[in-house]
Amino acid sequence: MNPTVLAFETSCDETAVAVVRGTEALSNVLSSQVDLHARFGGVVPEVAARAHVESIRSLTHQALNEAGVHPADLDGIAATVGPGLVGALLVGHSFAKATAWARQLPFVGIDHMEGHLMAPRLQFDDFAPPAIALLASGGHSQIVHVRDWGDYEVLGHTIDDAAGEAFDKLARVMGLGFPGGPAMDAASDGGDPAAVAFPRALPDRPFHFSFSGLKTSVVTYINKAQKSGDLPPLADVAASIQEAIVDVLVNKTFKAVDETGARVVGGGGGVLANRRLRHRFAEEADKRGVQVALPDPVLCTDNAAMIGVAGAHWLSHGRISDWAENVDPGLALT
Repeated sequence: MNPTVLAFETSCDETAVAVVRGTEALSNVLSSQVDLHARFGGVVPEVAARAHVESIRSLTHQALNEAGVHPADLDGIAATVGPGLVGALLVGHSFAKATAWARQLPFVGIDHMEGHLMAPRLQFDDFAPPAIALLASGGHSQIVHVRDWGDYEVLGHTIDDAAGEAFDKLARVMGLGFPGGPAMDAASDGGDPAAVAFPRALPDRPFHFSFSGLKTSVVTYINKAQKSGDLPPLADVAASIQEAIVDVLVNKTFKAVDETGARVVGGGGGVLANRRLRHRFAEEADKRGVQVALPDPVLCTDNAAMIGVAGAHWLSHGRISDWAENVDPGLALT
């Protein structure tokens, strides 16, 4: 069974709606709020929630039109239930439930992180458990052993800043703008990733991450270098920061591959759109002869197609949410 699902994702600052049939995205539309939040240097929850309210209805019509699907042809509705910003989550979740109720369709709430886990299925027919997945974004950095769909073991996670959060903070320190990940990626072009030896934290904890110390190290280094007039080119500093983050993410992910014996490695989250990380992933996987399943960057960042593919999976397995279900901003992947 390949149910046709209308899916919504509003966990943070992107309003996203998609129509997915099984593992095929028939449409995947998004309204970005980057310009709204850029002047604040980060996401403002109230601003995000209001923007979701303003755009979700028109995006729904756009997603259905682009997919060539009439509401009468839908088999179910899916929406992110958590984790995320409570106000933002409520907009998409409430709109989705109301739509499902009005259309007398089954509704399923989806864990945002499970959406990222399943995103590779939109492009890789053979992406299936057992697998190792790196989930890295502005709010999360974790390594997950996917033993089966719905059977997840979080092997490690960040104990402070997430990787995307570190990119945002350090890009702000360097005056590169927001969002920090794409800005740092662009600034690193032509730079020497070995120019500055920034630290790699938690070498004795194989799967856990820490990026707060890196931020302190970078700020200290830049301040000292500016005072001495010995600051390297911007591209070298950006490339060195990027390498410090990417190096840890890749090495720990592939340590999990080695220890579990998984033959497939994938992932999701905005950080997985980083060009250097994707290159390093391919290199490490090639050394081991394992399959890499990193979806296109547009499917790594927050989107509704990933919620739709997860929703289609669970609807086809008979899992339906209770109408009393509420959003859970602190939802943990289990």
